[in-house]
Amino acid sequence: MIILGISCYYHDSAAAIIKDGHIVAAAQEERFTRIKHDQNFPKNAIEYCLRQAGHTISQVDQVVFYDKPFLKFERLLETYLTYAPKGLNSAWKGIPVWIKDKLWISDHIRTLLNFEGKLLFPEHHQSHAASAFFPSPFQDAAIITMDGVGEWATSSVSYGQGNRINQIAEQHFPHSLGLLYSAFTYFTGFKVNSGEYKLMGLAPYGNPRFTDIIYNHLIDLKDDGSFRMNQHYFNYNAGLTMTNKRFAELFEGSERKPESPITQREMDLAASIQQVTEEVVIRTARFAKTETGCQNLCLAGGVALNCVANGKLHKSNIFKDIWVQPSSGDAGGAVGAALFAWYQYNENTRATSGSMDMMQGAYLGPEWNNGEIESYLQSERIPYTFLNEKQLFPYVAEVITGGQVVGWFQGRMEFGPRALGNRSILGDPRSEKMQKTLNVKIKFRESFRPFAPSVLAEHVHEYFDFEGDSPYMLMVSPVHQRIINIPEEEVEGFKKLYQKRSALPAITHVDNSARIQTVHRETNPRYYQLIKSFFDLTGIPVLINTSFNVRGEPIVCSPEDAYRCFMRTNMDILVLGNFILKKNEQPQAALSDSWKEEFPLD
Repeated sequence: MIILGISCYYHDSAAAIIKDGHIVAAAQEERFTRIKHDQNFPKNAIEYCLRQAGHTISQVDQVVFYDKPFLKFERLLETYLTYAPKGLNSAWKGIPVWIKDKLWISDHIRTLLNFEGKLLFPEHHQSHAASAFFPSPFQDAAIITMDGVGEWATSSVSYGQGNRINQIAEQHFPHSLGLLYSAFTYFTGFKVNSGEYKLMGLAPYGNPRFTDIIYNHLIDLKDDGSFRMNQHYFNYNAGLTMTNKRFAELFEGSERKPESPITQREMDLAASIQQVTEEVVIRTARFAKTETGCQNLCLAGGVALNCVANGKLHKSNIFKDIWVQPSSGDAGGAVGAALFAWYQYNENTRATSGSMDMMQGAYLGPEWNNGEIESYLQSERIPYTFLNEKQLFPYVAEVITGGQVVGWFQGRMEFGPRALGNRSILGDPRSEKMQKTLNVKIKFRESFRPFAPSVLAEHVHEYFDFEGDSPYMLMVSPVHQRIINIPEEEVEGFKKLYQKRSALPAITHVDNSARIQTVHRETNPRYYQLIKSFFDLTGIPVLINTSFNVRGEPIVCSPEDAYRCFMRTNMDILVLGNFILKKNEQPQAALSDSWKEEFPLD
């Protein structure tokens, strides 16, 4: 049986295909169109998935969409009517889009794909729960999903056993942890649905001095993790913004304008909402443990990408084991929808390994072999050097020890928002300058943003206060070997950036933490071998790993994407499969005037 899962029309459109319960392929549409967070019908992602599976649409048995559009439209209409006439402007903008596209997903699937088979529509949080539990290594587990909003639900607690998921409780719109966090994302000047991770990265620079205000005015939090939000301060129900003037009065003035200087207030707001978020997650987890009695927990939904909260949850020991879906946002709903159909709708049996999950390291996207890469390089007359397997890893490791920045393009592209060693930019974690170099000269992004370490799984406990696995870079943990040199006057704000905090300063955030990726030989032998080669040279089994893209663009998909990104940044070396491209050997004509203007090189 072949099942195609689809998510689209809100943000992060994606497609996934499973064959007899095995995830064959999954990818976001943005990677093909090069439009970040592309929400359009995932035509290119579907074509890739079918091609990877070796099938045509006529051979697909079921197509599963990740939510119920009519229920979501019902919620929008009820909300507009409740707040009328206040929500008129929002309604005029939103309803035509629904009438044109979002209500007709059945027709779009049938017409655009020429599909005549069965269509299924699980609920949004059912898809999230399925994406969390069914690919996990657990035979039974508590399941928590949290995001902005699906149809009506904004979070859920469920129990998964075998091939069934049974919901225990859910929270409904407009009371939403995801929307609360997004309100602060908006208020601090970042873009909603994409800037939340910036807010999370900003939090350690601040003091949580607004926490009591949030509890006293915005959210009434109960012991079981449920809560009510005071809509007196928000505008997302019926307006075109997340917050209103009353919200601004609570927090010392109007919202920060995008791209304007970040002040201590924004840092303190970030620290405060992060603290509240962690408390909601912890209380919900305790409730889930009490209700299910399970030792295992699975997480999905956009809030599950808050790796700081995940790290606190891991440290709490409420559950023995935690598994987080690597594509926890809406894109992962495509995988969840397909798996929901396979297991729960079609009632197929489910077996688990007890250790390995079904996501295959999240390496589910397209790949290019050496022959295809060489054809591209030759057709574009791009200078390169070919290294065999024995030469490649020691050479790249030595380049990194010399302080150079490497674009690393290997194997199948990752599914989800994290680069996990196949579409990555790599650097030396020992360098005190590397964090600033990567942010300013490579990624063209805010200087405060932290970078993640990739560490050989068997060495993680030597460098981080962490036991277990974190293969998808979704857990934050304290760093060992700290070298904290605090001046007499305590440093505040971005001045914290210039303190050397550990023996691996480039991956140690200002609160002495790091977002860990444990690298396993079984799921990514090439990336493992590269880190092992760096370990052999330096005695450090850790590399900096950041996604292969610049600010405002999706992670690279193809060799052409990688070369374009390489040439518009200050990266030193690009490794495409076994081919080495050195920046100083590339023709300057390859860097067009428009790229130079947008991203000037030093």
